[in-house]
Amino acid sequence: MTAVLGRAQRYQALLQCLVPFTGWLPQQTARSLRADMLAGLTGAVLVVPQGVAYALLAGLPPEYGLYTAIIPTILAALFGSSRQMVSGPTAALSIALFATLQPVVEAGMGEFVALVLTLTFLTGLFQLVLGLARLGALVNLVSHSVVTGFTAGAALIIATSQLSHALGLGPLAGSGFFDTWSRLFARLEDIRPEAVLVAGFTLVVSLACRHWLPRWPGMLLALAGASLLAFWLDPQGVVIQRIAAVPSGLPPFSMPDLSMDTLRLLIPGAMALGLLGLVEASAISRAMALRSGQRTSSNQEFIGQGLSNLGGAFFSSYVSSGSFTRSGLNASAGAQSPLAAVMAALFLAPMVLLATPLLDYVPMPAMAGMLLLVAANLVDRHSIREALTVSRSETTVLLITFASTLLLALEFAIFLGVLASLALYLLKTTRPPVVPCSLSQAPDEVRLAVEEASCMVVRIDGSLFFGACDSIARRLEAYERPNLVILAEGINFIDLSGIHLLQQQASRCRSRGGRLYLARAKADVQARLQRAGTLDQQRFTVVTL
Repeated sequence: MTAVLGRAQRYQALLQCLVPFTGWLPQQTARSLRADMLAGLTGAVLVVPQGVAYALLAGLPPEYGLYTAIIPTILAALFGSSRQMVSGPTAALSIALFATLQPVVEAGMGEFVALVLTLTFLTGLFQLVLGLARLGALVNLVSHSVVTGFTAGAALIIATSQLSHALGLGPLAGSGFFDTWSRLFARLEDIRPEAVLVAGFTLVVSLACRHWLPRWPGMLLALAGASLLAFWLDPQGVVIQRIAAVPSGLPPFSMPDLSMDTLRLLIPGAMALGLLGLVEASAISRAMALRSGQRTSSNQEFIGQGLSNLGGAFFSSYVSSGSFTRSGLNASAGAQSPLAAVMAALFLAPMVLLATPLLDYVPMPAMAGMLLLVAANLVDRHSIREALTVSRSETTVLLITFASTLLLALEFAIFLGVLASLALYLLKTTRPPVVPCSLSQAPDEVRLAVEEASCMVVRIDGSLFFGACDSIARRLEAYERPNLVILAEGINFIDLSGIHLLQQQASRCRSRGGRLYLARAKADVQARLQRAGTLDQQRFTVVTL
């Protein structure tokens, strides 16, 4: 009977992994369905201006941002683990995508779009493989400071790329962050006041709606008002540039280019984008889970994000992930299940068919103003202040990631930030504290066996492994008293190098006529010493309490 129940539980777990929506879809009620539909409608209205803005940020035609909010959103909701997170186009991934491909081919070209679809496919494949391999803990390697530094750098790049549109200068073909700024300064006398007025109007209306009317579609109202203002200032569209005509229709079928040359070119960028997307999605799903009390699975979230990008690559979508803005709005609107995200995508489909011709009247300075606001929201001021105040190592990681985001390709910036985090962590673990203590802190057995004048007591707060042995040995060699007591409650792990270190230190103590005492050692540490034969040979005394 127990075996049958065990097999049933395994099959149920497998079913939840393959089709997780079977867990929440049968639980729908009339009340939850109504709440999900209202939340979905709210999300669909928000994503129209947001998706267009993010697509322009990625160097793509505006309709691709709307396409990315349909198929990938549905797949991520059905196969992910979070009940309130909404996936789709995001600012960080849009700018990362643009920065990854811009050195290879000029944005807006047909080849650029083809490479975007292939990059999206490879990103989804990378994420799916990580999920199926149960490597959900991999996102823990990307520290919070890396994400904070990267998003701050990406926000500055976003703002820099949109300033020329907000000032009415048109696109600036800068080859990098600093080159774009130099070109911007060279054309300051060409600024168009009408464009600045439209961009400023968009910012003011968006901020006002956020402050006084948070439940209203502020971005949509700001774009509508800015379009009317631009028409009044420049009816012919000569001075104030408009968005190019957006074709109406559902996402067309597309096919990634899987030639070997293209794969070799895009795989490094796909890994970086995939990791960034997973970090973003995992952070949002954890935040949503804390608010709702729901348990999430990083591995299942990897699978959901991977399938969403894989499927999206065949329906004219670019790299997507969890959206902070849309997920927060979805939760605030009362979403009860992932069905709200599915409904948002389904409501968006008729909007794409009917509303896209209206985007032809939206001025580019208005979109630039909105993206400047998006860039400002990307900067996590609280986390930056925490890192600068609390930890020097976190500050170093944040600054390295921030600087490399501005100076290097974005995929290398992420990897460099991760390497900096790991390097600082290893540096800290290889230098564990060796703290001098008084004999009164040692066990009674030791106090009775030695005199205080002939004894040195230290506490080691870290594991004795090969990387830390040299640092610990140098500090222990500085103590010349015959008896040495090591308080070992802080030693969680010991390897062969650590065992050799204790044996060598015991030999030094014996040569001085004393003895090494290892006090309060944990059971696992004692077991390893026993298996090494150290205790059998009475190399030193282990005192347990």
